[in-house]
Amino acid sequence: MKWSELFTSSIGKKMVMGLTGLFLISFLVVHVGVNSCIWANDNGEMFNKAAHFMGSTIVVRILEVGLFAGFFLHIIQGFILEFQNRKKRGIAYKVNYGNRGSKWYSRSMGLLGTLILLFLIMHIYHFWTPSRLGGIAGIHELQPVSYESGKEIHNLYAEMLSVFQDNLLIVILYVIGCISLAWHLMHGFQSAFRSIGLYNNRYLKIVYAIGVGFSIIVPLAFAMMPISMYLHWVD
Repeated sequence: MKWSELFTSSIGKKMVMGLTGLFLISFLVVHVGVNSCIWANDNGEMFNKAAHFMGSTIVVRILEVGLFAGFFLHIIQGFILEFQNRKKRGIAYKVNYGNRGSKWYSRSMGLLGTLILLFLIMHIYHFWTPSRLGGIAGIHELQPVSYESGKEIHNLYAEMLSVFQDNLLIVILYVIGCISLAWHLMHGFQSAFRSIGLYNNRYLKIVYAIGVGFSIIVPLAFAMMPISMYLHWVD
């Protein structure tokens, strides 16, 4: 396959979706691991140190550029494939098989992806922008905090508290975003492996089982973070 066909042919587009999907899945593993540090109940020290490491290490910052590129490619290719699939389905089937033909979430990847995109924009506004750009209009400056080393770092934990505590609407929107992510992963996890050429039924069953667990555990952990702060389970 030529490089030009990677972004123009149907197979190439699905391969790009699969590869970027796997990359974003690996990001979710790291992200949920770092964010889970809020449950250490140490006034955010472990979380702030982990977040500072992720934001100040040059390798991680380079990977961050790749992450945004991955998001961009995944979103664009996803909308293109959704448009093409809808165009092909322009003539409705005489018999609607519903979930007997395919699961509703596999037929709704465009909608779920759009909800996740809106959630991502909100998430970037609340956390990435103030930590990377130092605060812009409408977002307060992050106050620094220092620990035993004496070095001042961003207090992202305090930012999370200010966003989620006593703000039920924001918490609800984040939970909706996490639910959308769960259903998106329910199809996208195993679909990513299919897109890069995994067709062995034995391995696909294993991937499907892992994907179901991943699609439940990771979004649930993300959803419990704003809930925990709103209910003052962590301070």
